[in-house]
Amino acid sequence: MASLTLDHVSVRIPVFGPDSWSLKKALLTASTGGKIGFGTTGVLEVQALNNVSFELKPGDRLGLYGPNGSGKTTLLRVMAGIYAPYSGTVHSEGEITSILDLALGVDPTATGYENARLSAMLMGRTQAEIDQMMPYVEEFSELGDYLKLPVKTYSSGMTMRLAFAVATAFGADILLMDEWIAVGDAKFVKKAEARLAEMVESTKIMVLASHSRDTLKRWCNRFVCLEKGRVTAITDELPDEA
Repeated sequence: MASLTLDHVSVRIPVFGPDSWSLKKALLTASTGGKIGFGTTGVLEVQALNNVSFELKPGDRLGLYGPNGSGKTTLLRVMAGIYAPYSGTVHSEGEITSILDLALGVDPTATGYENARLSAMLMGRTQAEIDQMMPYVEEFSELGDYLKLPVKTYSSGMTMRLAFAVATAFGADILLMDEWIAVGDAKFVKKAEARLAEMVESTKIMVLASHSRDTLKRWCNRFVCLEKGRVTAITDELPDEA
């Protein structure tokens, strides 16, 4: 059974080494809301998440909301296993697919085919799964012979189409998304939205971070508000002021 549990999770992100004294002093005298300080090694750190706890079960569609810098993307990256907690634990059961920064890790000197295979390998897919994936990537991306060319020859829209096709090639028990992604021209956007809707319907648990109230209300049935890395509310209804 799919599940995702965060137990008192905190994340600290190092910013500067111990020699950056003048910049540190400037930052520490600013109004930071208690988020910036020194770690035990003397390295400047940002407290990106602070004591976050909640549990998700099958059927949960969790919407994350809050101002810029509140910790939404960091929280998604912790759940995806990209960031390790400074303290606390993250426990998941089931396969996770994350659709976060699509362009992250794309090698402009490699071909579309090579990037697709590399991305799938980094997702932990087997060679057999990757071979089965490739026809989907070819069909969905609509890139044709461009897949044989280096990505540096692509437009930004073509790059996003390739990355989106790879990211959505596999189903998942747990789906993590940073904003409801729209890529490409109007025709491709419709295709991408239909694929995302299909994945949301089939996944057991979804977590979506968004600034759009309409998007959150359409796709989510639980909501977490983040402010300065802390959970300030967990509700079944999206508040009017969100």
